Amino acid sequence: MSHAVRPARWLGGTAVALAAVLLVASCSGERHPAASHGPAAASASQSPGAASTARGHGGHGSVSPPPAAPLRSSERFVNLALPQPYTPSAPSGGTDEYRCFLVDPGLTGRAFLTGSQFLPQNTDIVHHAIIFRVDPRGAEAAAKLDADTPGEGWTCFGDAGIEEGSWIGHWAPGADETLLTQKVGYPMPAGSRIIMQVHYNLLAAEGKPVGSDRSGIRLRLTDGKADLDPLETEQLPAPIELPCTSEESGPLCEREAAVRDVVRRFGDQAGQMVTGLNQFCNNAKPPVAAPTQHCDQKSDRTGTVYAVAGHMHLLGRSIKVELNPDTPGARTLLDIPAYNFDEQAIRPLPKPVTVKTGDTFRVTCTHDAGLRKMLPALRDLPPRYVVWGEGTSDEMCLGLLVWSPRTPQAG
Repeated sequence: MSHAVRPARWLGGTAVALAAVLLVASCSGERHPAASHGPAAASASQSPGAASTARGHGGHGSVSPPPAAPLRSSERFVNLALPQPYTPSAPSGGTDEYRCFLVDPGLTGRAFLTGSQFLPQNTDIVHHAIIFRVDPRGAEAAAKLDADTPGEGWTCFGDAGIEEGSWIGHWAPGADETLLTQKVGYPMPAGSRIIMQVHYNLLAAEGKPVGSDRSGIRLRLTDGKADLDPLETEQLPAPIELPCTSEESGPLCEREAAVRDVVRRFGDQAGQMVTGLNQFCNNAKPPVAAPTQHCDQKSDRTGTVYAVAGHMHLLGRSIKVELNPDTPGARTLLDIPAYNFDEQAIRPLPKPVTVKTGDTFRVTCTHDAGLRKMLPALRDLPPRYVVWGEGTSDEMCLGLLVWSPRTPQAG
């Protein structure tokens, strides 16, 4: 998801998204592993050749999600949509807008989210979406922000725009609802509201009228009396330090100029993200320009990981998520050697993995600046030194974990 995703736990301020994705953009998993939206989907990929061809247009074309899987015991569907059609407009001379919309699932009692399917309406411009849950107090803050902002919703680069948002779902190309078989779900207290953060990629319009969008979401909710383990979403980001190729030149090929450009388009939080990732992942050493970067993050809780996903943008080549790397008990949770932006889906693990306090997660990404000249969405743009950024022409390296801080139940 090209979503802007920012780890609130170790960066000051609110969390980053998704963007993405997904894009990041979340304060949901502020402590440790857990990522994904309910049993719904995020990212994967396979064929090396498809990676450069499928990503060439920037938009996604016609997207028709498959029919919903049958409801299971005590489950019900709730369908929501943007309150009004919204016509995006990228601020600060950019080509991307992140817009948050508040919707009400009408919860009068406690429930669990056991699945979700985002339903993009204008697929020419909808890049990805992240779904946040806010409790009644957060809903009040979100409603005030909405009322104080002209037009439908509010601009929300980096997160949901309020600190109380918890990431419970996301969508990116190729994502369909993924149902976990274990007794797990995202808690939805009575009075909860939903914030849909939608990333609009106006670069994909390619000079055509943008048009409006009225995307929606289908929630799969189960009775709050069900004895389910609570799911959370965790983000595992790594820095991006991708220089221009030897064949490219221009003012934005200089790192400091590229960082200033990201800040111009997305605000101070974008620069803080770049700096914070380097401080956290590289112990504040000077950044090293290279196509492959990684970041280690220790768990501060014990729990169970059920599913995993990875997110990059158009220059992504490969992504891997490992548990306790370089140790006798090392495990690979996700390995996508040929990343394809248009094939993003959450991958349930064959068997849930127990994580202990002090265990280490590592996310590793490889990007390829040479893809820029091959992709219609990027080849006419000025070449740049690429850092973490929320735009389609920027990049991300994000591992996502769906996890619960409890041990799994039998059955």
